[in-house]
Amino acid sequence: MLPRFHDARDRFFDLRFGMFVHWGLYAIPAWHEQLPWRGNITRRKYEQFIHEFNPQDFDPNAWIDLAEEAGMQYLCFTTKHHDGFCMWDTEHSEYKVTNTPYGKDVLAMLAEACQKRNFPLSLYYSCPDWHHPNYPNLGRHHEMFGPRAGDEPDIELYYEYVKKQVQELLTQYGPIYQFFWDVNVAEYHNPAINELVRSLQPDILINNRGPDKGDYSTPERHVPDGGYFRTPTEACQSLGRESWGYRKDEDYYSSKFLMQSMDKIMAMGGNYLLNVGPTANGEIVQDNVDTLRRIGRWYKKVKEALVDVTPASYLGGKDEFIDGNEVANRVLREEVLLTRRGNTIYAHAYRELQSSTIILKPLNMLPKRAVLLNDGRELETAVEQLPWYWRERPYLRIRNLPVNEITDEVLVVKLEFDDDVAE
Repeated sequence: MLPRFHDARDRFFDLRFGMFVHWGLYAIPAWHEQLPWRGNITRRKYEQFIHEFNPQDFDPNAWIDLAEEAGMQYLCFTTKHHDGFCMWDTEHSEYKVTNTPYGKDVLAMLAEACQKRNFPLSLYYSCPDWHHPNYPNLGRHHEMFGPRAGDEPDIELYYEYVKKQVQELLTQYGPIYQFFWDVNVAEYHNPAINELVRSLQPDILINNRGPDKGDYSTPERHVPDGGYFRTPTEACQSLGRESWGYRKDEDYYSSKFLMQSMDKIMAMGGNYLLNVGPTANGEIVQDNVDTLRRIGRWYKKVKEALVDVTPASYLGGKDEFIDGNEVANRVLREEVLLTRRGNTIYAHAYRELQSSTIILKPLNMLPKRAVLLNDGRELETAVEQLPWYWRERPYLRIRNLPVNEITDEVLVVKLEFDDDVAE
């Protein structure tokens, strides 16, 4: 059976879908948020973008409007990425947004808008820092390739700086829903830092990428196969395939691909954090707006199958083995995932269906009703012997799915059973 959580982490499952926002100086060259590491530019040259950052079109309410259209319930904002540039008016660095031509504290503006609209705000904070003289850039992944002249690498001193910034972020910007650490490359372990986070915001949730264990895991882009997550999980994905920050020649994922990704994660019991990268002017490009609106229209139709449900792909039974090889009993997991609420089962075709029929092996019960949530049509069902499984018992078959008619959405089927539905 699935794990159940009966502590403060239960709050994690109240908000299932969020907007991730990667925004900083990297929006100016518009190539990648890790430009000094992945691209052909020195740190010194990159840092000069501070003199150009002037997002006159930044409107936090426009971001929240779009998030709500998409069905999102919270927003996670990058306060400091690996480049070390601070998107708030920190007292502990001159490398900050209030020293740009824009001059305003964008985090303060965003936090105020979120509080007025009761829209939870989470904060992202990078562990590596390519700008700070005390961070030991040793050429590991997501680090610069060595210290600069004048740097004084000292991980303990660096984390004293981090603690001061955490103090600012969690005392000056209202209630914070989550603290999202990123890539603890130095493998620095200090439980006192997360204890500081909790002392400042007792109701906060913390991810697992920081200096101590967190409340939940945060896989990105690739998610392991399986019917459900065994621990609280917030999977993150970006609208862009190449970059999380704005890239002017980006290869954007299709809306259908993102729906498939989102449906899989949520049907497995995870939360979904979908990223946008605003431009240097502070706008979200129209292609991204259109994609999020399409996702929102689909999500609102199928939401009942993803929220306040439990993963139920275990109803597919156990895999069979012959001579140590897994065989045969993979039809359910290869085509659909299941969720359930009481005696209602939802079948999620998060992968492309090969035909207009779903066989829910090994279920052999006929539902009272089968409805396609995408458009409300009733579907035919039968429990019958099939040629493919001629040596086995009859299985539940859902027929005439509109696979050639609805091609731009993930299909989700609602099955209403009697009280004795299989456990």
